Amino acid sequence: MKGGVTEEHLYLAYSHQSEDCIFPLHTSISLFLLSYCDCKLFKVFLVPSSDSTDDQLFGKAQPDDLEVHFVSRCQLPLVVQSCCLPAIVEEKGKFCRAGLSVVLRHIIQKTYEIDPSKKLVLELLGFKKTCLKACAEVSQWTRLCEISIPHAVESLLNASPDQCQAIPPEVLLLEKKLGEPVRVHNDDKIRRQKLQQQKADDKTAAPALAKRATKTLSPEGNQVDQAQKEIVEIKDQEPASLELRVAFSKLVGQEIPATTSREPSHIRKTKISDLPPLEHVFAEGLYFTLADVVLLPCIHQFLVRKHKKHNKKVLDLPLISSWYHRVQEVPGVKSTAAKCNMQFLQFPDLLSFPDEQLRAFCIIPDDLEEEHEDNQFIGGPRPTMTKLTESGIEAKFSPHPCPRWTLDWNSLPAAVSPGEGKMSSDRALRKQHQLNNLVSMVTKLSKPGDVIVDFCSGGGHVGIVLAHMLPSCQVVLIENKELSLERAKDRSDELGLHNIWFIQANLDYFKGTFNIGVALHACGVATDMVIEHCIEAHAAFVICPCCYGFIQNTVKFTFPRSHRFKEVLSYKEHMILCRFADQTAVQLPPERRLIGKHCMGLVDLDRAWAAEGCNYSVQVISMEPESCSPKNNMVVGVPI
Repeated sequence: MKGGVTEEHLYLAYSHQSEDCIFPLHTSISLFLLSYCDCKLFKVFLVPSSDSTDDQLFGKAQPDDLEVHFVSRCQLPLVVQSCCLPAIVEEKGKFCRAGLSVVLRHIIQKTYEIDPSKKLVLELLGFKKTCLKACAEVSQWTRLCEISIPHAVESLLNASPDQCQAIPPEVLLLEKKLGEPVRVHNDDKIRRQKLQQQKADDKTAAPALAKRATKTLSPEGNQVDQAQKEIVEIKDQEPASLELRVAFSKLVGQEIPATTSREPSHIRKTKISDLPPLEHVFAEGLYFTLADVVLLPCIHQFLVRKHKKHNKKVLDLPLISSWYHRVQEVPGVKSTAAKCNMQFLQFPDLLSFPDEQLRAFCIIPDDLEEEHEDNQFIGGPRPTMTKLTESGIEAKFSPHPCPRWTLDWNSLPAAVSPGEGKMSSDRALRKQHQLNNLVSMVTKLSKPGDVIVDFCSGGGHVGIVLAHMLPSCQVVLIENKELSLERAKDRSDELGLHNIWFIQANLDYFKGTFNIGVALHACGVATDMVIEHCIEAHAAFVICPCCYGFIQNTVKFTFPRSHRFKEVLSYKEHMILCRFADQTAVQLPPERRLIGKHCMGLVDLDRAWAAEGCNYSVQVISMEPESCSPKNNMVVGVPI
């Protein structure tokens, strides 16, 4: 590419198309963002779902300003073949980004990196650049935008037009969320401005409304009708809401408007709990973000389908309909839609429904709701531990098979050692001890030709050592954080490693086959995700869990994990164990750390028994020396 920038290839799935949409919807979303950003940095390939797909039919739904090529699945770089699409890979094919959110965020960042004048493109990433950054496995919002709504709309569009269909619950959930109060940075400041505006509007509107209200005393009915019309006119003439002014000021690069330089004392003294809530302007709140870009093609297709089916009647989704029209007014959206051959619907009216009726539309299935169970516990873990003991359940630690095994760190290249980074010498030594434990177990389990996946790889401490020590094995590093993975790649390049791949993705987007999965300090439910991935691949695993206090029920997992633990403990009781399993820091009293270690053992025993129910032999082992980490458990599983 020009300017010495490495060319990157963007691979998008292609199953079929309608007049203004390419399926799957993830592909339409990706193409829409490329066009919106006016991004020509990527060579774009469509990957047909079958060899029989006729690429000659493609064209009408393609953005006018993008050149698109076709490539078969077998022609993809090997690292891409291991991932779900969309995916972006560098020309050399070692560093891959996979999954909708990761790919879209990279497009935005790359666009701004090449052209810093495109500040509004960077604003799509939201406050602190975190929009859709949390992985869908643990974030309900990311899952709704990235997975649930696109899949639900696709299912609706693929169904027979004659089939009677209700509004998908995922769309109803979006409607519900658009009605929730907005939480944004500095929201109490904006809410005080809103309170001040409301009081000022009340003072202005009251005399005019009172004057017109006197007309209703007239016996002439037409004066009553006229009064009602004038009241509507007054409301129509009211200035735009503060939320709208704040949102669109940012879109045109202006400062957020303030009502006055300083609020009156009675406004400043108002309690935060008494301030009016902020209403949604866009999907995540006040500001237009990547979430809106993701949702727009999906909701557009949903509205088009429903609009045709209901003979142009306005849909019973007032908040989504309002959002749909509002997004169209964002600079660049209409022109982008025109390039993508999207013809926006224009409803003449948006029906307003009473709160009771709206609530009836927004009945959400339990499995789509967030977990709201109280996780604040009173008391310590002893009653729960006693309950388990009385049921014959005790923490079990297997002896370490090779407690004195160590790498010869002094003879290894500097880039292999964890001390290469900014770690203190003490921390680097503890990290070396941790790596000794994991590498010894993986070395014992591996054989030439194996594929070893370092899940939640971070800066690649485990994966780089394994790639260096086991040159006959292929090592894959999977990490969601881009900067960490790029640091790992720099170290790999310095070592000249050729048996290593880097994949920036959520765990669910990796679909490759492998023989051993390894993870050092996988936080919370990430440990359970890695174990599940290994079981699905029938692979061995060597995992050091971490952050037990972050464990909670998710869309995919419920706790306890094993049948035997479920018979004894409730979810809340299991969470007690998880919270106290984090009480192992060196600065804590010895007795407290001992209880924490026992709770760690019980939580990991539950995980081990769950895996054993899937035909695995599993051991929970303490790393040697135990002082190498407060989180020093190792869960080692081998398929039977």
